[in-house]
Amino acid sequence: MQGKEKLLSLLYESGDGYASGNWIAKELGMTRAAVWKMIRQLEAEGYEIDAVTNRGYRLGRTNDMVNVPCLCRYLAEEAEVFCPEAFEVIDSTNTYLKARAAELPAWHAVVAGEQTAGRGRSGRSFYSPSGSGVYLSVLRKPRVPAEEASRITTAAAVAACRAIEECTDEKPSIKWVNDIFVRGRKVCGILTEASVDLESGSLDWAVMGIGFNVYEPEEGFPEEIREVAGGITKGKQKDLRCRLAAAFLRHFRALSQDLSANAFAEEYRERSFLIGRDVAVLSAAGSRPARVLDVDPECRLIVRYEDGREEALSSGEVRVRPVPDGE
Repeated sequence: MQGKEKLLSLLYESGDGYASGNWIAKELGMTRAAVWKMIRQLEAEGYEIDAVTNRGYRLGRTNDMVNVPCLCRYLAEEAEVFCPEAFEVIDSTNTYLKARAAELPAWHAVVAGEQTAGRGRSGRSFYSPSGSGVYLSVLRKPRVPAEEASRITTAAAVAACRAIEECTDEKPSIKWVNDIFVRGRKVCGILTEASVDLESGSLDWAVMGIGFNVYEPEEGFPEEIREVAGGITKGKQKDLRCRLAAAFLRHFRALSQDLSANAFAEEYRERSFLIGRDVAVLSAAGSRPARVLDVDPECRLIVRYEDGREEALSSGEVRVRPVPDGE
């Protein structure tokens, strides 16, 4: 652990109390002047730090930065399971983990405060600006058939809902298959990518990536997603991005350790807001109107088309159709 991370660890350990400059200097084996210089560096990087003469330093009450010491504080004993890496900026947490999947252990997690090349489904980009969201990927190495890979995504959707409820007063819901909504706005997207052993037909590894729009960006969302995207909450809260990331990791591990059990399927169904809604089923061939009847135990979307034919969708995309005036 480098000097900056050691200093951050001490500040997080102090909680709402002040850590004196003398104590910090002694713990880090440096001069008070060196401590002061590191404090100024942290402030330049965006950390909110209160400094009071004869009392010392503490993190501000709305400080909300993404870093390893903060993640480990909220992961508690599970920090050793995930061994999280944290980046202020990265191109893509999924890309980073995929490149190192063969050498890293299962459950390794990468968390970032900004992505410059965040990726969504179907080759789309995922807007990942600085300061307003938290973006993370987890490496899984489950020995399950490739057809069960979709369960990683559905487990992640349930874990995301649980994490949001644990850390805020919001009540999230799931739009099949991988979007989380709060107050009618998309606040979270999930992308799972995997490598398959062609001989056995089982997964070599899977990288589950998820992005949370914690706050709405100061400049607002880009025009192309402005009508859909939203933030989970308004007003900065202390450590909320790390608390969300840690809560998600804990719930995701608990839900997906045994993918074959599919124990999260009923909760996934209960959290869906599509059942009973009219949707457009999107495919390469175009768009077809349908009504959502249910979500089955495999988390497939059961739809009925206008001609009466029913289908269980295991992948793809749907769009909610607006209710006509007067209904």
